[in-house]
Amino acid sequence: MLITSAEFVTSAARIEQCPPPGLPEFAFAGRSNVGKSSLLNTLMNRRRLALTSATPGKTRLINFFRVNRRYLLVDLPGYGYARVAERERRSWRPMVEGYLAGRGTLKAVGLLIDIRRDPGPEEELLLRWVASRGVPAFVVATKADKVSRNAQETRRSRIAAGLELDPEEVLLFSAKTRLGRKELWHVLAGYAAPEDERA
Repeated sequence: MLITSAEFVTSAARIEQCPPPGLPEFAFAGRSNVGKSSLLNTLMNRRRLALTSATPGKTRLINFFRVNRRYLLVDLPGYGYARVAERERRSWRPMVEGYLAGRGTLKAVGLLIDIRRDPGPEEELLLRWVASRGVPAFVVATKADKVSRNAQETRRSRIAAGLELDPEEVLLFSAKTRLGRKELWHVLAGYAAPEDERA
């Protein structure tokens, strides 16, 4: 997709700080340091609009970005990093769950998994929880450039099996090579289309 504009909207520490519902929204979730910010920057054709960090667990707010004045991309706090205080992690959970459960303009949630690791209980739980709320979800295997092309397919199949999906349901993505960028935008556009157009 041609990006004509991309801008940071706001960061929310509480649900009431989220921007008013309006544009279709796509939220991205995953473990800390899975590459969410890098993925968002690649989608938006921007280098540092979504700030990346070498310190896992740095994203502690819900961050909103507006693209082409048509969509909102939402960066959710990463989970599963031990050095972030347990008390702080517990404070994120109701905020993130409140956002996912109560956002009528949320069209889909992307679950990001590092291609080099297997999905764990957190990923399985997130997919089940999102599905129970009637929100579509899709899976992205990030950092695909970190393994060989043959290994990409092997790892995709393993991730899919761990989540009881078909391999084709796991999108390969690399912020470094831009692999999967076009395909991911196609997925998002499909979720944003009216239901009668998707039928």
